Amino acid sequence: MKPDPVLNGQVIDTPTAQEFTRMALEKVSEHDLGDVAARLERKSAMFFDAFAEERVMDIGEEAVIAVLKSVFSARRKANIILTSLTLDGFRRAVRGLLYADMSPGDRLQEFAELIDGIGRDVPEGTGHDLGSEILHFTYPESYWLWTRWMWNPVTGTGALPLVVMEEVDLDGETVSETYRRINLALTFLDGVGEQAGFRPEGHGVFGTDVFLAAVYSVYMYTTLRMRMTQEFNRIVPELGDLVKRLLGVNKFPAVAEVT
Repeated sequence: MKPDPVLNGQVIDTPTAQEFTRMALEKVSEHDLGDVAARLERKSAMFFDAFAEERVMDIGEEAVIAVLKSVFSARRKANIILTSLTLDGFRRAVRGLLYADMSPGDRLQEFAELIDGIGRDVPEGTGHDLGSEILHFTYPESYWLWTRWMWNPVTGTGALPLVVMEEVDLDGETVSETYRRINLALTFLDGVGEQAGFRPEGHGVFGTDVFLAAVYSVYMYTTLRMRMTQEFNRIVPELGDLVKRLLGVNKFPAVAEVT
């Protein structure tokens, strides 16, 4: 088995993380990043309202579609996922993901295999993206997020490898093992984020989500601006919009718009 990402030495590359924050704040304000975190709190409330144990088997089709459309990698596949699994099948899959008597990683792996097994219309990796969003946003204090923009084992890219030490190995042999490693790395990241000044204060784990989305947005923004022509550069979303899109809250109203 590959070594744990929990090492004897430092796990988080703090200077690099701070530099990504500096670069992000050149493009978007701290207030706007705080607004994204507040939107995530509302997204989490929506997930809990849908998937709390006493309600998960009663969720309606409209609520399922709303949830799926708030997930970056599933929003365009919402109807395919629901049609393939049926409403009752989706309810049972989510109940198993959240409440089955197995480890979180094993539950996520079972759910991911179900979603990825739908076929080529749902790209591989969508399963653990969607499953981890359901886990994380339903019970944010218990489960961490793992999406391909955070860590993609196939390409070896994502926000996490940009801010952890090179010695940290995020890639397990299974979805379950990879999720366990990511949970450990994110626990370290969350533990030092506010103290080191590279995540929004006062938003708990959602501040860590926003930080990682900002890291990946800086990476995307820089890479795309360098590679694309001036004409295409005009259609690249601004960094703050990229952060909201990655986290699935670009359609949520800003805090100031909520009465």
